[in-house]
Amino acid sequence: MSEVIEPRVSSNAPESLNIITQTGQGARPMTGNEAIARGVWEAGCRVAAAYPGTPSTEILENLAKYPSQDLHAQWSTNEKIALDVAYGASYGGVRAFCAMKHVGLNVAADALLTQAYIGVNGGMVLAVCDDPGIHSSQNEQDTRLFGKLANVPVLEPSDAQEALDYTRWAYELSEQFDTPIIVRSTTRIAHTRSPVVVGERQEFESQGFVERPENIALPTTARRRHPVVIERESLMETYFSESAKTQWIKGDTSVGIITAGMSYSYVREVLQGFSILKLPASFPLARDSVREFCDSVERVIVVEELEPFLETEIAAMGYKVEGKVFFPRAGELSPELVHEGFAKAGLLESRKIKSMLNFDELVRPPVLCSGCPHTGGYMALRALDARVAGDIGCYTLAAMQPLQAMDTCVSMGSSIGTAVGLAKAGNETRPIVATIGDSTFLHGGIPGLIDAVYNQANITVLLLNNSTTAMTGGQDHPGTGRTLRGDETHQVNYAEVCRAVGVKSLKEVDSYDLGVLYQAIREATEYKGVSVVIANRPCVLDPVKIKGPAFQIRAEGCTACQSCMNLGCPALSWSDEMLDGHHKIKIDETSCIGCTLCVQICPSDCIRPALELNPS
Repeated sequence: MSEVIEPRVSSNAPESLNIITQTGQGARPMTGNEAIARGVWEAGCRVAAAYPGTPSTEILENLAKYPSQDLHAQWSTNEKIALDVAYGASYGGVRAFCAMKHVGLNVAADALLTQAYIGVNGGMVLAVCDDPGIHSSQNEQDTRLFGKLANVPVLEPSDAQEALDYTRWAYELSEQFDTPIIVRSTTRIAHTRSPVVVGERQEFESQGFVERPENIALPTTARRRHPVVIERESLMETYFSESAKTQWIKGDTSVGIITAGMSYSYVREVLQGFSILKLPASFPLARDSVREFCDSVERVIVVEELEPFLETEIAAMGYKVEGKVFFPRAGELSPELVHEGFAKAGLLESRKIKSMLNFDELVRPPVLCSGCPHTGGYMALRALDARVAGDIGCYTLAAMQPLQAMDTCVSMGSSIGTAVGLAKAGNETRPIVATIGDSTFLHGGIPGLIDAVYNQANITVLLLNNSTTAMTGGQDHPGTGRTLRGDETHQVNYAEVCRAVGVKSLKEVDSYDLGVLYQAIREATEYKGVSVVIANRPCVLDPVKIKGPAFQIRAEGCTACQSCMNLGCPALSWSDEMLDGHHKIKIDETSCIGCTLCVQICPSDCIRPALELNPS
């Protein structure tokens, strides 16, 4: 049976770090996101900000459930603004928090790298949720690399209990070492439930704003602070080596496993009997603990998700270490993949991994929702044979069949700038259109629009306004007129914003009025200069939307032309009835929301209200 060695505890580790971590009686099931939110609240945080992004979205949504007198929680227009808001609160002397997904850290990076030099007043914690496996992202990146680049410590919880505990711990570390702290989560931790023992909220008196030279990031102050940042890294290496959270599980010394975060949970599930070193932080590396552990075993294997971060760091210490030769660098780990990795390493017998996909089955590709207001705009763009620079949102699905009306997609807000570049390249004969959602427009699209007008680009911008942040679950933003807590506030007027930056050609249309929408987009693409079409219609998943009467197809009138199938609407499918070798169409009334898009494009006028065809 493995023995857990309790490492030395640093003499300067505050007693408040001795957080209860056992699960059992009194524990409640929580997702990692719920646990992080609980940890933020328990730590006495006063200001929290974020921009929604899967898998991090629910952190702020859960924080908003705590009393407003305890903390202010808000959606910001993008991740950099959210970090600036949180850091402003830290400047003001209170504990602050910011949450984002991994690609959101790209947006906030400019501020973070400088904030690491400045230090903190009130404790400052960032929860950054990576997405190994790319479940809902445009790339797969490793936040630990950002932590090292920015000289910001990265804690890695392995379950929901540690997500809570490490978040509280992060505030202690932030204030003790005068630095922002990243708590790195992943999709699996963020959305998986496990038992959590909770604590009470701590309250702290505000420190107030402290005037000090490093508050202002000038070259002179930055030069003085850089050596301090380097020394801080060394101090924290020693701290983590002495921390009780750095766990050494003793076992067979022929092989030693070094791991952290969710990978540790997989290792413990799959492998028994060997020595394991569990690191609570991937950066700075607890070098003394790693050195002592490596010296005690004959062979060292690192198990980690995504990049060979720990593996590279340990190899740089002079140790022969294995890792990515057995475990994939791309994709999310799982117990099955970890088992196969250890089998390749000769520690376990190999077993075949069961495929999660049955390729013998016909799988319908992901499509926009029934009645999605974005559908009509992309139908029009396809009819116009436009070159479409797309953006990040659920409407990115328009790139797939049957719409296939999007040519590029890079990052939040990139569509307009990409369209400008396509226009300036000078060799595109097709109309150039940038499509962007309302939340994404506020996040990063406005600077692109300003650039397009300033540089006199010949492009059209189709602003798809569905009055929510749909892709991440329907969160509010400055264009909805409601805050995170549901309070009424100023509502951004997109037309006024566009006119203010110099747009001369602008039309607002109803996304469900296909004739008017088609004409507006066609005329906009014929305009020389920057034109904007704002297509308005609430998201079909908006809880306040009133569902219209469902439609049904009069089978005898259907000519099997299948024009309506080009919508990609999930409520439409082929029926068993044939005409001239082609399937006629049927409508699932339980899925139909009565948007009338199919009615407007049906050439045989055979789609009628279901109640009209079946009065009973």
